[in-house]
Amino acid sequence: KRSLKVVSILIVVFTCLVRTAPAKAVCDESISGIYKRVSPSVVLVSAMRFDPLKFTGRFSYPVGSGFFVSTDGLIMTSFHLVFGASAIMVTYGAGYTSEAELIGADPILDIALIKLPQPPEGLPVATIGDSDLLEVGDEVMTIGNPLGFEKTLAHGIVSGINRILPVSPMSLMLPLIQTDAAVNPGNSGGPLINRCGEVVGITTSLLANMENISFAVPINLAKAIMPQLIESGRVLRPWTGIRGRLIMAQEFREIFNVNVVDGLLVETVDPGSPADEAGLRGGELPVMIAGEDFLLGGDIIFSINGHLVDEEDGFEMVLASLKIGDKVRLGLYRHGTRSEIELIATERPLFSQDLPNSNESVLFQSGIRLRPKSPEWSW
Repeated sequence: KRSLKVVSILIVVFTCLVRTAPAKAVCDESISGIYKRVSPSVVLVSAMRFDPLKFTGRFSYPVGSGFFVSTDGLIMTSFHLVFGASAIMVTYGAGYTSEAELIGADPILDIALIKLPQPPEGLPVATIGDSDLLEVGDEVMTIGNPLGFEKTLAHGIVSGINRILPVSPMSLMLPLIQTDAAVNPGNSGGPLINRCGEVVGITTSLLANMENISFAVPINLAKAIMPQLIESGRVLRPWTGIRGRLIMAQEFREIFNVNVVDGLLVETVDPGSPADEAGLRGGELPVMIAGEDFLLGGDIIFSINGHLVDEEDGFEMVLASLKIGDKVRLGLYRHGTRSEIELIATERPLFSQDLPNSNESVLFQSGIRLRPKSPEWSW
């Protein structure tokens, strides 16, 4: 009897675990119904930016979107829209306008949190969904303010998931959602909504001179950094100052007939960085191979803390495990000689290329290079 009782308990526990596993809900609410329910949480965000280094055109007034994520007036929007702005204004509800303050911002994910200083009661809050459940072909919608036209609805599908565009300020391998829903300047910061009316992404970019190709940051990434944005005003990331590309030794031996190893080819080293102080060397010889640019002659990092740098997934896992203040032990290959150095990862500073261009509300412009065969890394 005791055995049967234990088995029964295990079956009940297992059943509960199965029932709580993530599952995609089937929603049949009309699109107009979803719009009426969600659009009140979407706001118009306008900023005023002043550039003291210019003689003319010193003022710019970017316009974008955002949405309420809490009843205390917290709004999620885009970094490139509000960061560095002298003033931020939010229009919501039946035309109410209020100044907003910047709470936190992250240039890597292009996400910012702003807040109404004196929010009214009963603010409509968007329902946050699970972006990990998205599949290619799922219906999605955007609600935003393209070209200043408030609360415009666009409908489409998920055209791709885990899209990698290595042109972000830090060149991290960030997975974006691709959609064919119509996105224009002014949609930035607005919600990407699934068929259940849940926010699954934040509209962030489009390709200039392209049609039906736009991107959104998965909402799960935004949820993960929200506590840091609220507490610290930024996302704390470890930094060594190394920028380079993964290479496979066999390919280089066949092309150049030189003795190299698998690893991260160091192309540049940021001045004053931990890597610079440790004596790492960048490249000097620009070479194009099969349409890809390489800066050869620098060190090759073949191991990090004892882990070989011989594949992209493994390298990404090692970087993800690093924290500010960690000692980082690098295995180097330089001019045929192997050596080892140690440095300490510090907090990544804000770079000039992180700052938004005051004349642009489109993050990625024409001339973009889609994912190369050898991804670029900066860490």
